[in-house]
Amino acid sequence: QVQLVESGGGLVQAGGSLRLSCAASGRTFGNSAVGWFRQGPGKEREFVATVTWTRNNKYYADSVKGRFTISRDVAKNTVYLQMDSLKPEDTGVYTCAIGPLGGNPYYTPTQSNEYDSWGQGTQVTVSS
Repeated sequence: QVQLVESGGGLVQAGGSLRLSCAASGRTFGNSAVGWFRQGPGKEREFVATVTWTRNNKYYADSVKGRFTISRDVAKNTVYLQMDSLKPEDTGVYTCAIGPLGGNPYYTPTQSNEYDSWGQGTQVTVSS
């Protein structure tokens, strides 16, 4: 069974940067997609970005496009989310998730129910 562990969250001023990491253990990412979601205070969880492990296809939510960059390190079995030009509305708990093995290596899922394993999340707070 895969385990996902996020790190890198913290408190940052608006305009600043953070890099989140999502490390997997228990299995490789295989053909899966690995996504980042976030949930702000009083808000529903929303999709942020995703990357397909073998084809490196990426897709971003409109709200973060041009500011966030998702990447993967195959050797370290880790996915990163580089967040630049942070805004107070980016505040929330950021969670990574992995889709099932054997998925379409070109498909970039954006719905929560398309992922089957989740990490515990890391808090990101952006002050104004």
